[in-house]
Amino acid sequence: MLSALSRPVIARHLVRAAREFGADALGHGCTGKGNDQVRFETALRTLAPDLQVVAPVRVWGFTRDDSIDYAEAHGIPITASREKPYSIDANLVGTRHRVRCPRRSLGGSPDGIFELVADVADAPTDSTEIVIGFEQGVPVSLDGVAMGLHEIMPALDRIVGSYGWGRLDMVENRRVGIKSRETYECPGALALMLAHSDLESITVERDLAREKTRLEPRWADLVYDGHWFSPLREALDAFIDSSQRYVTGDVRLALEPGRCHVTGRRSDHSLYDDGLATYDAHDSFRHEDAEGFVRLWGLSLTTWSERQGPGSGKTGSKTESEKG
Repeated sequence: MLSALSRPVIARHLVRAAREFGADALGHGCTGKGNDQVRFETALRTLAPDLQVVAPVRVWGFTRDDSIDYAEAHGIPITASREKPYSIDANLVGTRHRVRCPRRSLGGSPDGIFELVADVADAPTDSTEIVIGFEQGVPVSLDGVAMGLHEIMPALDRIVGSYGWGRLDMVENRRVGIKSRETYECPGALALMLAHSDLESITVERDLAREKTRLEPRWADLVYDGHWFSPLREALDAFIDSSQRYVTGDVRLALEPGRCHVTGRRSDHSLYDDGLATYDAHDSFRHEDAEGFVRLWGLSLTTWSERQGPGSGKTGSKTESEKG
């Protein structure tokens, strides 16, 4: 998702530049194996169906070494080299490193590739806490200081990443049908997701929360597969925006070497009612209501058990008279 989120932004700027300069075609440098060709071309043809899209690198069929040679010959600055032949993609969300994953190897990521997340051995030994503030689901402050998301994210990257938390090493299923080893560093984004989910747990009604959880993978698939500029994504956004109406409050995260976890949350819109949840003297829950509710809740199973199930005295197999 890290790369997928940036492609619609690039595509929009490409189309704007094409219109400004009167171009009749758009181009990208993706190969034929990756997801980005799908994301770029789908977005470009959605935004500007009248413009041709060309992909020269896909036609050339460059190897990684060919690409490095071409960049060196034409003075194109790149991070990949023969000594470090993995590619890096970075944006506000984090950094992605694409490295090889030998078929029968348990090897980890190459040394020296990580930039945002420190080794756990180098993390501070003293734990610390941070507080993230949200308004209608959007991060708006860090430790009480008002900030925009573009400021909160790098600040969290520095703080959370210093504790050695925020790396992902995984094998993805690309849209073109192959598996790809991907290594991510996104400490700030992961910390925000952790805090946001926890705040939702006290501010979003149960059925709404369940439906949002069900739809989230669909939204992610749309973005991952390059359908950012689609009516379904816009419709899901409207649902998500509505679900965030009362997701306002603060979440406290504790940081320890290699660990980030929630230690507290608060919201003026919290649905947690201590009078209902407590077993103390100020309990306001009507316990006498529970008996009828429980009886009705299990009524269908009780009826089934009496007629057909273990409570009916029948084994489920035919008797001799029934067989005859």
